[in-house]
Order: sequence, then C-alpha cells, then structure tokens
Amino acid sequence: MVQYIPAARLDASFAALSDVTRRGVLEQLGRADASITELAGKFRMTLTGMKKHVSVLEQAGLVTTEKVGRVRTCRLGARHLEEEAAWIERYRELWAARFDALDEVVLELKEKERGHGRQKKK
Repeated sequence: MVQYIPAARLDASFAALSDVTRRGVLEQLGRADASITELAGKFRMTLTGMKKHVSVLEQAGLVTTEKVGRVRTCRLGARHLEEEAAWIERYRELWAARFDALDEVVLELKEKERGHGRQKKK
C-alpha cells in the first residue's frame, strides 16, 4: 500500500527534477561525490548558479552538502524517490487502463465494420 505523501514534498521533488541541470547534477553525484566548484566546471556555469541548483536539490532532500575548509562537497541525499515513483506509477496504471479500454472499443468498432461489410456484399 502506498503511503500518503505531503503535497509540499512532492512539489519540492518535482520542482527539483524539472530542471535539466539539476537532473544532470544528480546523475553526476550518482557516479561520485563532487565539490560545487567541480560541478560548476562540468556544467559550465558560475559558482553562484551551481550553488542555487544544489540548494534546490538540498531542500528537496536529494542532495546533502558538507563544508570542509573552503570546499563544499555534494553527495546524493538519503531520499531515493520511492514515494515519487509510486505516485507516478499510480498514474501510469490509470493511463494504461484507459488505453486498454480504448483498444477494446477500437476492436469492437472494427468487428462491427467487418460484419456490416460482409452483409452488404451478399
């Protein structure tokens, strides 16, 4: 059974994932931890711009940062998006059921069309 997820949490997750750079940061951090400077270089943006992206990911719980001296290191957060995936899956199932029902209607219409075509030929 899927547990209730507060709307604010879903909003934060989907807002964080809505940006191509932030998705890229998550992919990069999935391979290895990186400093904000390294991420900014990889994505060809300013440190300020990357800090903003990391902040959005951090607020959503998708990234954690740790400052040691002058270096802020980023790593994947503890959240694994299971709740968001379950939310998406519910809608995928809903749409799959609707498309299955549409397929049945189309098949019925084709059968009726074939039946009427045969009767006219006789």
